[in-house]
Amino acid sequence: MVITDASTAPAAAERVFDVVGLAGSLRRGSYNRALLRAATEVAPPRLHITIHELHEIPLYNGDVEAAGVPASVQALRDAIRQADGLLIATPEYNHGVPGVLKNAVDWLSRPPNHSALAGKVAALMGASPGMSGTMRSQTQLRQSFVFSDTYVLAQPEVLVARAHEKFDGDGRLVHQPTREFLGFFLQRFADLIALHVTALHPARP
Repeated sequence: MVITDASTAPAAAERVFDVVGLAGSLRRGSYNRALLRAATEVAPPRLHITIHELHEIPLYNGDVEAAGVPASVQALRDAIRQADGLLIATPEYNHGVPGVLKNAVDWLSRPPNHSALAGKVAALMGASPGMSGTMRSQTQLRQSFVFSDTYVLAQPEVLVARAHEKFDGDGRLVHQPTREFLGFFLQRFADLIALHVTALHPARP
């Protein structure tokens, strides 16, 4: 157990935490991009979510990496290293993680043990027209994050099923119970980040 001291630990409960938001879909009208936008609307004041795009991330190739990490990849790595947390909204394709998102995770997990994901706090959510609400793809991402040593919020889970009934034609999340639950989820995410930040600053001996 880590014991903290007010004289050495940051006032984690009062800090504004910077969070990188990623949507695992490139489609303009994606429900998961819309869910990520909704998160920026209902997030507690101590979470500042900045959405980053995956359009320019190339397919992972070890030869390309050896020749020099692409600028788009390096920029995303740097953003996540500097952030306090990572928020991912994932679709579910064929019972799994979309290729564009898994590809980004593959780049971000390099180099092993020293990646931008190592020791980072993350939270997963997803929306789908189906009834599972991206449950399977979120489970697969959790498995990947075991390898990258990324601390993923366990509960609550945001599994937005029948998404077409919860977003309007402009992509706004209009289902009030879901908006409220999303806000609660983000509050718990902020709590986990605060615990992590405090644990990194133990009391002086």
